[in-house]
Amino acid sequence: MAEGIEKQVMIVGVDESEQSRYALEWTLDHFFAPFSTIKPFKLVIVHAKPTPTSAVGLAGPGAADVLPYVDKDLKRIAARVLENAKELCHSKSVDDVLLEAVEGDPRNVLCEAVEKHHASVLIVGSHGYGAIKRAVLGSVSDYCAHHAHCSVMIVKRPKIKH
Repeated sequence: MAEGIEKQVMIVGVDESEQSRYALEWTLDHFFAPFSTIKPFKLVIVHAKPTPTSAVGLAGPGAADVLPYVDKDLKRIAARVLENAKELCHSKSVDDVLLEAVEGDPRNVLCEAVEKHHASVLIVGSHGYGAIKRAVLGSVSDYCAHHAHCSVMIVKRPKIKH
């Protein structure tokens, strides 16, 4: 790339799931391969850390006592998720990566990250939920596909043939 031309931004949403790890690895292999001398994208990896109250899901007597412990746990999980992502990037010779943990609902966190970084592409993994589970839980990938102001790529793990 010519000097002074800014790279497009690619955001990959990560969590502690295998699907998320697969999506990041797939992205690194297909867009940041070591044999590729031109790296057209700046990589931003975003982890949405749940709020302690959303993780606990209770608001009764004693809830306030539990929240600091839950928050500490969530911070530890977020740090581990980002450290694992960083190690995977490093193993693929991708060291120019920005890692962020942002508190909130993953749907909002990822769409806001797209805006903040002026991303061209958002990549998320697919958990492969059925229609009922997706309707109850709400699909992060479905939400982002409809609300993110950029192209959204949903990476699905291939089914294992027996």
